[in-house]
Amino acid sequence: LFNGVYPFYPQQRKAFVFDVSTIIVIVVFLTFACTFLLIIPGIRGRARLYWTLRVLLSLLMGVVIVTVQFTGDWETGWVAANTSYKSFSRALVSADIGLHIGLAGVNVTLKGNPVNQVNETINYNEYFSWSFDANYDRSYSEGLERGLPSPILYVAEKFTTQSPCDVHRQYRISGHYASATLWVAFCTWLISNMLFSMPVLVYGGYMLVVTGTFMIFSLLSFSTVRNTLVCPIQFGSTTLHTSYGGSFWLTLAIG
Repeated sequence: LFNGVYPFYPQQRKAFVFDVSTIIVIVVFLTFACTFLLIIPGIRGRARLYWTLRVLLSLLMGVVIVTVQFTGDWETGWVAANTSYKSFSRALVSADIGLHIGLAGVNVTLKGNPVNQVNETINYNEYFSWSFDANYDRSYSEGLERGLPSPILYVAEKFTTQSPCDVHRQYRISGHYASATLWVAFCTWLISNMLFSMPVLVYGGYMLVVTGTFMIFSLLSFSTVRNTLVCPIQFGSTTLHTSYGGSFWLTLAIG
């Protein structure tokens, strides 16, 4: 360790569910909620309960719309397998391999079972981005140069532009459209809150319907990746299968 950082990993690893951006969004919305709770005593009568429910539910909707943009569990999958650990080595390790797909990239996790095997600590979490300002193939090449474990490179290779699986373009475009649609939903959510602050509650309700509609559109956009041919991710006799994750179902429930 050098100042608490592994020398071969100078950059901060990104968690597959929560990262710094997600924590910042949650803290900001919690600050808004706490600020409103401080002024609740100034509201009299039954309107106090009405305003409390309306504001808290509205903040819940807003925080979900923004947070799922940065989470990495729109599609997830786990598999336990005995697999090779490094290239040019016959050593096999028992590990849990996870694949977590978000709107802007993919996380691949590798955790030994037990963690300490072949005289090493097997506990990896690698993030590969395909956002507009990132180059997925370059990130994969850097992983090759760093000598990442074979299971991580094998899974990450499935999403490269040169892979025979040909899923990179589909996931990238679907993720971008889903993200853009969610930002539109966030804008309509802001408009609905402004309308609810005026004596035009009906139009505020209409904008809430529009917000939910755009959230559903984002789900439809992301789900188009299911139309592509399934590319098997095989580890010996076991196969890594993915399914919709928590962010997908949370967006569906709020929408």
